[in-house]
Amino acid sequence: MPTPDPFGDLIAPFSNRGVDLGLKRLQNALAELGHPEEQFAAVQVAGTNGKGSISTMLERIGTAAGLRTGLYTSPHLLSWCERIRLPDGLIGVELLREHLAGMQALALRHELTPFELITAAAFVAFAEAGVELAVLEVGLGGRLDATTTHSNRQVLALAAIGMDHTEHLGSTLAAIAGEKAGVLHTGAIAVSGPQAPEAEAVLRQVAQARQCTLRWVEPLTAASAGGPLLGLRGELQRYNAAVAVGAAQALAEQGWAIDEAAILQGLAQARWPGRLEHRRFQGQPLMVDGAHNPPAAEALRRELDDPGPRRWLIGSQRHKDAPDLLRRLLRAGDAVRVVPLPDHPSWSVSALREALQALGPEAVEIAAGSGDLAADLSWLVQSQALPVVAGSLYLVAEVLPLLDPAPD
Repeated sequence: MPTPDPFGDLIAPFSNRGVDLGLKRLQNALAELGHPEEQFAAVQVAGTNGKGSISTMLERIGTAAGLRTGLYTSPHLLSWCERIRLPDGLIGVELLREHLAGMQALALRHELTPFELITAAAFVAFAEAGVELAVLEVGLGGRLDATTTHSNRQVLALAAIGMDHTEHLGSTLAAIAGEKAGVLHTGAIAVSGPQAPEAEAVLRQVAQARQCTLRWVEPLTAASAGGPLLGLRGELQRYNAAVAVGAAQALAEQGWAIDEAAILQGLAQARWPGRLEHRRFQGQPLMVDGAHNPPAAEALRRELDDPGPRRWLIGSQRHKDAPDLLRRLLRAGDAVRVVPLPDHPSWSVSALREALQALGPEAVEIAAGSGDLAADLSWLVQSQALPVVAGSLYLVAEVLPLLDPAPD
């Protein structure tokens, strides 16, 4: 039986609000709370793929430097508590329930969305914990994201911008980049790794118009060639780490006591579950990765040295471009089982098969899951090449409790 959500009764009253981007509701609620966000500075991390990795690297760097650092991320895998990290660790269930319960009336008055409610709870928790510097991962977009209500964001970090959430952010890369660039503001320093030409052009234009300093960084040298050791797997993390280092250096320029030793220690200590994570099921190896859009799928494919054939367990929300995701992931001879995502409209195997045929796919075996996730995992790990669970963090969250305990 699934574990009951200890926050369901406090989140459910706002769930029908769904995604409703905007700043005014939360700004008004924060004013009523006495502006807890004004008690700490923040680094904001925007972009599409790599936000969470950059965020956790920055949090680890700040902590290694001796700063009382907080971290706010989304989505979570197993518990809402994962979204709020205080200087002493993840926020506890009782404390988060206390904050959410105390905000019920306020949240109803201001018609907050669940994300806005959790953001408000994070800001209050950071203020009460004496956080000096909070790392805030943008939830969706940037211009109208709840984290942008924080006014003291003098350093901004930009992950790779790609096609995702088109139903909210626009149907072109330039439109999406425009929403992400909404976090740029006068006097701030923004740090970005390489971007697609369309996204780069938008970032440069907005930065210039708003008199925001925009710095470009190249991926860090591999550890094998003398570069820093990273706690996160994957070549893409060299790009993310470069952004984190650039942001940390910008903070140091502004007077934060962050030195090279703290940067190196933070990079090595960063951990982010469900991203290129090597785990085992019944003693057999597999990889778990939350790749949920085509650019992330392409990055995942590059990390798989063995060309296959391999087995995949895939689940994807219906509004995602799952056909393109699969085309970037799969190779001839691969076998796929498609499973539904609990509580989310998902791609079915029939719809995917039809879409893939229309796109002219490679010869792959694609079938529906068995209806028993443990049985599907048993099938998955019979692959000769490293098998992979991917397509959605919601699927990762369902799979993780079934896996063998993670090594310390």
